[in-house]
Amino acid sequence: MCHVLIIEDEPLVAMNIEMMLSEIGATSFSFAMTEDEAVIAAHEHPPHLITSDVRLMDGHGPAAVRRIHEELGPMPVIFITASPHDCDPDDPSTTVLVKPVSSEAVTAAFHRLVPVP
Repeated sequence: MCHVLIIEDEPLVAMNIEMMLSEIGATSFSFAMTEDEAVIAAHEHPPHLITSDVRLMDGHGPAAVRRIHEELGPMPVIFITASPHDCDPDDPSTTVLVKPVSSEAVTAAFHRLVPVP
C-alpha cells in the first residue's frame, strides 16, 4: 500500500499525477492546493510519498515539505515544477522533475524512491 500526498494548485495537473501514480502502484491519495492544506492533509493521512509543485496559490511546496518532515519525519519527495531552481534537492530521497513531465520520468522517480513490497 502506498499513500501519496499531491501538493498541486492546478486540478488537472493533480489529476494527471494521480493517474500516472495509480497506474504504477500508488493506492490512495490526498490532495492539497496550499502550503497549510498540505500540512493538514499529511497529519490526517501520513503519506509514503509526497509530490509537490513549488509555487502554490498560497505558500510554497518546499516550505510545506519542510514542515511535514519536521513534524512527521522524513519521507520521499518528487517535486514536479516549472521552477526547478526554487528547489534544493540535497536529500537523496528527493527528485526534481520539470513540467511538463512525462509518465516515464514519474515512473522512474517513483520506483527509485518508493520501496516495492
